[in-house]
Parts: sequence; structure tokens; C-alpha cells
Amino acid sequence: MSNIRPVSDLRNYNDVLNACKEDSPVYLTKKGHGKYVLLDIADYEKMKATLKLMAHIEEGEKSAREEGWISMDAIESALGL
Repeated sequence: MSNIRPVSDLRNYNDVLNACKEDSPVYLTKKGHGKYVLLDIADYEKMKATLKLMAHIEEGEKSAREEGWISMDAIESALGL
């Protein structure tokens, strides 16, 4: 279940920080609308790694579309398999 709190709850920041656990971010609202997200550092690092991986995959796909795909035989030959 989502943990949604008004930003005013930060007056008692220890409660808000204690509610922020891995796989359980805290969403903060301002005037009833979503404004901020507090993430556990492990979740933040996973998110950064995922975005970096997705960027590399897109870069590889773009290269393959522009320059052509390498066949499995060519890969095996290059690796000496």
C-alpha cells in the first residue's frame, strides 16, 4: 500500500523517515497534489542502474538499426567458439 503524507508531516521528520523503507517510498503531497518522493537509498541506486542499463540498451539497438545486426556465427567466430 502506498504511503502518502502531506508535506507538513515533515515537521516530525523522524516518523516520515522511519516510514521510508526499501520498496516502500513515501509520497509527499502539497495542497493535495503529489509533489515529492522519499526513497530508500537502495531503491534510488537500483533506479539509477536501471535507467543507465536502459540507455545502453537503446544505444545498442540504435547502433544495430543504423549499422546492422551481427550474426551469431560472427559473434562465435570473434570469440573463438
